[in-house]
Amino acid sequence: MSYSKRFAYVLIALALLALAVAPVAQAQSPVVITWWHINTDETQAAFWQTIADEFVAANPNVKFEIVVLENEAFKSRLVTVMQAGDPPDLFQSWGGGVLWQYAEAGLVKNIAAELEGEWRDSFSAQAALELYGRNGEYYGVPWTWGAVGMFYNKALFAQAGIEKTPETWTEFIEVVKTLKAAGITPIALGERDKWPGHFWWVYLAIRLGGEEAFLAAYNRSGGFDAEPFVKAGEYLKELIDLEPFLDGYLGLGYGDQAAAMGDGNAALELMGQWSPAVQAGSSQSGGIGEDLGWFPFPVVEGGAGNPNDVLGGGDGFAVGAKAEPEVVEFLKYITSPDVQRRAAAIWVVPTVAAAEDALTDPVMQTIVKARNEAPYFQLYYDQFLPPAMGQVVNDSVEALFAGVFSPAEVAAAIEAAAQSELE
Repeated sequence: MSYSKRFAYVLIALALLALAVAPVAQAQSPVVITWWHINTDETQAAFWQTIADEFVAANPNVKFEIVVLENEAFKSRLVTVMQAGDPPDLFQSWGGGVLWQYAEAGLVKNIAAELEGEWRDSFSAQAALELYGRNGEYYGVPWTWGAVGMFYNKALFAQAGIEKTPETWTEFIEVVKTLKAAGITPIALGERDKWPGHFWWVYLAIRLGGEEAFLAAYNRSGGFDAEPFVKAGEYLKELIDLEPFLDGYLGLGYGDQAAAMGDGNAALELMGQWSPAVQAGSSQSGGIGEDLGWFPFPVVEGGAGNPNDVLGGGDGFAVGAKAEPEVVEFLKYITSPDVQRRAAAIWVVPTVAAAEDALTDPVMQTIVKARNEAPYFQLYYDQFLPPAMGQVVNDSVEALFAGVFSPAEVAAAIEAAAQSELE
């Protein structure tokens, strides 16, 4: 064989070797994951750092840049980077309308292909998962999710002679009257922050109109000034007129609301699954322990909503448009049964069915059951709807509590915002 032929064969062999080695080199190329979350609590932040370190140990080519921000600061800064077209690789998200807006702007990655199969089937909160996708595309997943409902003080109920929790709105109103007659503040509410009060109006709208009324208003085949939304304000005004809330509740914040429940100074609180921890942390006594119970929001007689429909939400993570495949792999790790079980011991209500056995608290077990069995799961309006519209919901409902707006004016203001933001 001539020298030139041997040389040509050597070149071909080297080229083939380069092709064989290239994918390995590419797979090991450095990947920096920017990860934004809002768990500023020291224990929770340390947990997430541990999870990131574990992933790096298994994937040495990966490095993390973790940004931890308080909730409101996170929202503000995220808007800034999104407007600049530079989303984090992985960031806190509540799903729904805001996330869908990012998708329309091409700022998040569609992970439907990676989600399909075993990973998708692992989620017990399928209704929550759907809030992270639309039209067959998915941009993230939930990692903790729960239901808003009525937390109550069993000891105060017994003191007032109330033997069973109310199932209907009429029964609920009677419970409120009975508590007042016994000299007990019926309901803890800190309306200065507005979002706690919006839970009342939204839940009444869910019970009165169901999924059909909301979707009609949201898709603009109907409106937020339709009968169920006006009536929601009317039922809420019936409650407001009983003066069942903490003294000065319009000037109190959510922390005051939680403290009142935790110290046994009010009998009821409409709140999400995080409430027991916040009650304990905000109160002088550290919470009421086994005296704390939970029941679903009452059914409104004659309403079109299913009695098992749930208002709720939680936290999840969305994937930025420029994210590398390792980001999705890390998201899978976050939502693995092992990580979810470990997180449940600290603060998480798992979204993965295999991790639900980590919940031993009866109240949390009841909440998860309600979440899993809900035929219709509605994310909080102030997070599902576009931000400007969500603010109008909160402001308008607060005006109803303050006696500034009538029920019809609340619905009209929200509909006006819908015409501006949704059309």
